[in-house]
Amino acid sequence: MEVTVYGHLRGATGEKTVTVDFDGGTVREAVSALVEAYPRAERHLFDDGALESSVRLSVDGAAVDPEADCPADAELSVHPPMQGG
Repeated sequence: MEVTVYGHLRGATGEKTVTVDFDGGTVREAVSALVEAYPRAERHLFDDGALESSVRLSVDGAAVDPEADCPADAELSVHPPMQGG
């Protein structure tokens, strides 16, 4: 799966777009696959094991809920919570 990350999450992946092993499932499972491949991403996306509510996700360009279906060949975009105010 191709995953594009934004903001400070790029520091965890080292690149804007990365490839992650993912066989399909939910968007939440795809984000977990990202964290498995790039463990430093976890602190940017999760709080006490729960996906931050302000994380914005899209599959193939459409905004989605974390529980939405996500095919293995989809393109996932991950916008972490913004810092500051």
